[in-house]
Amino acid sequence: MAIDWSSNIVIASLEDEPGLSDELSALSERLDETEPGATPAVILNFADVTYLNSSNIAQLLKIRRRLSEAGKGMRLCSIPDPVWSVMLLTGLDKVFDFTPDPATAIASIQIDG
Repeated sequence: MAIDWSSNIVIASLEDEPGLSDELSALSERLDETEPGATPAVILNFADVTYLNSSNIAQLLKIRRRLSEAGKGMRLCSIPDPVWSVMLLTGLDKVFDFTPDPATAIASIQIDG
């Protein structure tokens, strides 16, 4: 479920499948409907996710691209070991920005401006 931390940061605490796909789709739709210049930075909390499939990866890359086009950042945090293994095997550890927890992610985004 996505919550607005502030007017320019959205935090999504993701759940395991089947909810993960739905949550990522809803977030992507929300970003697509956002007015130009009003796109928020996004923090994705993976604490409750145990599995990541290729569809989830495609959704994450789509969200990242949308945010990058808007000049906004995205942080993935609280990554469990099985999900981290997928990130390492696919090379996504070099694509996404990771933080250990949501508080660090918020601070990181705020520092980046």
